[in-house]
This record gives sequence, C-alpha cells and structure tokens, in this order.
Amino acid sequence: MTLSFGQISFDSTNPLPLAQWWAEQVGGKIVAENEGWFVVVATEKRPWLAFQKVEDPTPGKNRIHLDFGSNDPKADVERLIAAGASHVADHDMGGFAWTVLADPEGNQFCVASAE
Repeated sequence: MTLSFGQISFDSTNPLPLAQWWAEQVGGKIVAENEGWFVVVATEKRPWLAFQKVEDPTPGKNRIHLDFGSNDPKADVERLIAAGASHVADHDMGGFAWTVLADPEGNQFCVASAE
C-alpha cells in the first residue's frame, strides 16, 4: 500500500479570500466551499490546496511550506508581490537562489528557478 498526495491544507481565520488568492496564483479554481469553513482549490494536477477555518492559527514559523519552480522567478516574484504577497527574504546557496514570500495571511512559500 502506498500513499498519494490529495491536498495541502492551510489553517486560516478567513479561508475563502485566501483560497481565492491562491487559486489566482496557481491557475486553479475553487471546487468546494462548504459554507466558508473548508475551501478547496483544484489544479490540473494533485496536490490540490485546501483552506480550513480555525479560530487561532498556529503562531510562529511555518512547519511546512510550498516550493514553486518558475521559468522566470524574478517576474513571478514581482507578480506575486503585486498580487498581495510580501517579500520575506532572498537566499543563494552555492549558485541556487530562491525567494521567500508570504501570502496575504503570512504563510511563507518559496519561488526558485524551475531549471
């Protein structure tokens, strides 16, 4: 028996706007809303993204985050910031560079070259 990816879930105090933001960024669409307490964003391939309503998200640094590959990282970082992401940091280790961003609720994710 093996496991397969279903979705990656985020805790949120207001899941619908966050799900809408992510749907726009990954070219997905909302396929389940469940009265605003659990919202699912579907993309062409799994894993999908899910956003669940919680009263108090876990404070502090993310224990898990998303890493995205891009054919034009600089342009995608600029697009994401213009769409409401915030810049956290830039890193370069041994010629591999990536940028850490945060979505509108502070969930951090990375963008690097897809090559």
